[in-house]
Amino acid sequence: RCDGPSGMDLAYVCEWEKKPKSNHCPSIPLVCAWSCRNLIAFTTDLRNEEEKDLTHMVHIIDTEHPWDVYSVNSGHTEVITCLEWDQSGSRLLSADADGHIKCWSMTDHLANSWENTVGSVVEGDPVVALSWLHNGVKLALHVEKSGASNFGEKFSRVKFSPSLTLFGGKPMEGWIAVTISGLVTVSLLKPNGQVLTATESLCRLRCRVALADVAFTGGGNIVVATSDGSSTSPVQFYKVCVSVVNEKCKIDTEILPSLFMRCTTDPARKDKYPAITHLKFLARDMSEQVLLCASNQNNSIVECWSLRKEGLPVNNIFQQISPVVGDKQPMILKWRILSATNDLDRVSAVALPKLPISLTNTDLKVANDTKFFPGLGLALAFHDGSVHIVHRLSLQMMAVFYGSSSQRPVDEPSLKRPRTAGPLVHFKAMQLSWTSLALAGVDSHGKLSMLRISPSMGHVLDMNMSLRHLLFLLEYCMVTGYDWWDILLHVQPSMVQNLVEKLHEEYMRQNAALQQVLSTRIVAMKASLCKLSSSTIARVCDYHAKLFLIAISCTLKSLLRPHFLNTPDKSPGDRLTEICSKITDVDIDKVMINLKTEEFVLEMTTLQSLQQLIQWVGDFVLYLLASLPNQGSPVRPGHSFLRDGASLGMFRELMVVIRIWGLLKPSCLPVYTATSDTQDSMSLLFRLLTKLWLCCREENHITEPDDALIDECCLLPSQLLIPNIDWLPINDGIISKLQNKQLVRLQFGKAPGLVGHTVSSQFDAFVRAPGQPKIDHLRRLHLGAYPTEECKSCTRCGCVTMLKSPNKVTAVKQWEQRWIKNCLCGGLWRKMPLSYS
Repeated sequence: RCDGPSGMDLAYVCEWEKKPKSNHCPSIPLVCAWSCRNLIAFTTDLRNEEEKDLTHMVHIIDTEHPWDVYSVNSGHTEVITCLEWDQSGSRLLSADADGHIKCWSMTDHLANSWENTVGSVVEGDPVVALSWLHNGVKLALHVEKSGASNFGEKFSRVKFSPSLTLFGGKPMEGWIAVTISGLVTVSLLKPNGQVLTATESLCRLRCRVALADVAFTGGGNIVVATSDGSSTSPVQFYKVCVSVVNEKCKIDTEILPSLFMRCTTDPARKDKYPAITHLKFLARDMSEQVLLCASNQNNSIVECWSLRKEGLPVNNIFQQISPVVGDKQPMILKWRILSATNDLDRVSAVALPKLPISLTNTDLKVANDTKFFPGLGLALAFHDGSVHIVHRLSLQMMAVFYGSSSQRPVDEPSLKRPRTAGPLVHFKAMQLSWTSLALAGVDSHGKLSMLRISPSMGHVLDMNMSLRHLLFLLEYCMVTGYDWWDILLHVQPSMVQNLVEKLHEEYMRQNAALQQVLSTRIVAMKASLCKLSSSTIARVCDYHAKLFLIAISCTLKSLLRPHFLNTPDKSPGDRLTEICSKITDVDIDKVMINLKTEEFVLEMTTLQSLQQLIQWVGDFVLYLLASLPNQGSPVRPGHSFLRDGASLGMFRELMVVIRIWGLLKPSCLPVYTATSDTQDSMSLLFRLLTKLWLCCREENHITEPDDALIDECCLLPSQLLIPNIDWLPINDGIISKLQNKQLVRLQFGKAPGLVGHTVSSQFDAFVRAPGQPKIDHLRRLHLGAYPTEECKSCTRCGCVTMLKSPNKVTAVKQWEQRWIKNCLCGGLWRKMPLSYS
C-alpha cells in the first residue's frame, strides 16, 4: 500500500469468511459493475466441496455498508461474463457463457433484495459484450468553467438521440448484446412488460468474437467494436441500427473502418504482443475513441485511437475535369492513433471514467489548473498488484497505487524487476465510481478493495483548488441526482464548514425555478457533509427535520381543494402561503379569518389519520420555542431553525391549517400536557412563533429576539410539558470510520464492531438507547422496544420505517408515496433484520 504523493490509498477491504464446506472463489472471467447510486455488483463462484459443483453467484453491496451483502444464486448455468447497471442504478443485467441474459430489479425498492424479472437468450452462444440502450440523456461537464456561477455553464445538456423511441419521442428501454459467434441481439422492453427480441449477424462473413464493446452515437445509432483476440487481425467496427416494424424488432448492420494496432506494424514489436486482451470505448456515448491493450505472458502495451473525418486528396486529372471548391472535398473516416504507452507489466483489468467531461481544448492539451482532475484518468490494474491512473487521451501517468506485493520506485523499468515466486494477488475486475474519486477492485481471492483517488491525483495543489474540485463534483451530483458517497471519502472535518457554505452560495446564485427543483437535494447533501465533523454534527438533526417539514408541508397543503372549480390560478396552498406572509398578526384566529375555510374541509377519517404528523408539527414548534433561551449553544439540535425564516414561516402556515382542522375534528389536534385547563396552547405557541418569525423573516435583515419574547419562552416549561424529540439515529455506515485514513478490514455478512469517531458521544443525549422504544421516523408511530414488524432503514441517513403500510386512508397513502422508492433524503432503502434493536 502506498499513500501520499501516489494519489491513491486503500480505504477498506471486505473479504469472505473462510468456511470448511464451501467457499467463494473468483469466477473466470470475474466481472463487476458500479451504479450511479453507489451500489456495486460483482460475481464469484461458490464451490461446494461435498457436491463438487459451482454455483454462479451475483453479489450486490451498498458502498456505505459493504458488509451487508446481498448474495443471490443467479440461476446462470455457465460462468457470468457481463454485468451492466442501467442509468438509474436500479436495474442490473447479467449475461453468461451460455447466451442467457437476465434483468434484475429491486424487490419493494430495497437495495438488499433483488429478483430476476425478465430476460432473453441466444442459446449456447456466450455473451462477450452487453449494454443498456441509450436513453438520450447526456450531460457535458465543463471543468474549465468550474468557477462559473451558473450551473447551466458548468453542466450543459448535449443533444443526443435515444437508441429507439416510442410514440411521442419517449426512449424505449432495452439492451444489446454481442455473442462469441458474431451475432448481435437486441431486446426491447415494451410498456406492457412484453419483451421484443431480434438477433442478426454483424456481417455476412461471421467470425469468432473474443472481445467486443458497445458505444452510442448522437444520431441514435449503435457502434460495436470486435476483435478475434489476435493482434495480427484487424479490430472491426460496425454500425447497428435498431427499429420496430409491425410490432417486431428489426436490426440493420453496416461495416465501418477498421484498424490494426500500432504495435503489430512496428518492426521492433511485431510479434511481441500476440493477443489483444482489452478492447474498450473510452465512454458509452463516445464511439469515436477506443482503448486497446495487447499482451504477452509478462507484458502489455496500451494504445488510444480516435476516429476522424479526413479530406480525400483528388488526383490532378479529376481536378481539371471537376475542380474541388471549398468544403466540397470528399471526406473519409479514418482511425488515427492518439497515444501509446511503453512496455508495461501485464494488464489484468481496465476501468474507464464515467464522468462526461467535455474537453474544449485541442485533444491532449488541458488547462493547467484542471490537468489533474480525477475524471480525466482511466485505471489500469497489473498482475503485480499495482494500479495506475493514466490520462484517458495521452496515457500519461497521473497517479499510482502499489499493492502489498509491488513496493517499488515508480521509474524502475518493468523488465529489470525480479519476479517473485508464486502467484501475485491482483485485481481481476475493477470499476471507477461515477465521480472517479474511488475505485473498487475484486482480486484473485474474491476480496473487494475500495481505493480513494485523490482529487489532486497526489500532486501538491492548494486547499482552495482541492475544495473547488470537490465542490464542482458535489454540484454535479446535485444536478444529476447521483449519489455522492465517493466524494465524502475525501472530506476532512476541517473542510466541512467551508464546503457547506460554498455549496449554499452556489445554490443561491441559481434561478428560482432551479432552486425549487434542488431544494431538498441540497439539504440532504449538507446533512451528509455535517455528519463528518464534530463541530457540525447537531446540524445533521436540523437538516433531516427540515426535509421532514418540507415533505409534511407539501403533503398537507396538497390535501386542500378549491371550493369552486373555476378558481383563479393560485391553489389554496399558494394562497395560504401568501396570506400568512402578508398578515403578521400574532393572533392565530385573526389570521384564520382571512382564509376561505371551505377550502380546508376534509373527511373526518382523513383528519384523524393525519394526527401523528400534526402532533410532530406541534411538538417541534414547542421544542424550538422552549430552546430559544439556550440559543447560544449551537451543539443543541434545532439551533439553526431559530434563524431560519423560511422554515418558521412553514411551521406558522401549518399551525393555521391545524387550527382550522381542529374546529372540524378536535381529536386531530396536537395533544399538549398543560398546567392549566383553560390555557389555549395553540394560540400561545402561534403568538410566540410569529414573534420569532418576524425577527428573521428577511434573510438579509435578521434581528435578535427581544427580552420579552425570551422571557415568555423561559416560562414555557412551567406552562407545558416539553416533549422529547426523536432525532434520527447516528448512521452505522462506514464513511465516518474512514476519516483517519487508516485501512479498515471488514468481512462480508458481519457488521463491524468498530466505534465511530468522537461525534457520537456528543449525540447520545438526543438518541434513544438500545432497549428503549423505537419509532417509525416517517409515520411517527411507536414500534415498541423490540419491533415485531419488518422495517427498512435508509442507507444514507439511517431513518427507520415499517416495510408494510398499516394505513388504508388515501391521504396517508399519499404521504407514504413520497418515500416509497427513496428516503426523504434521497437515500436507498435496505431491509433490516427483526432484531435491529
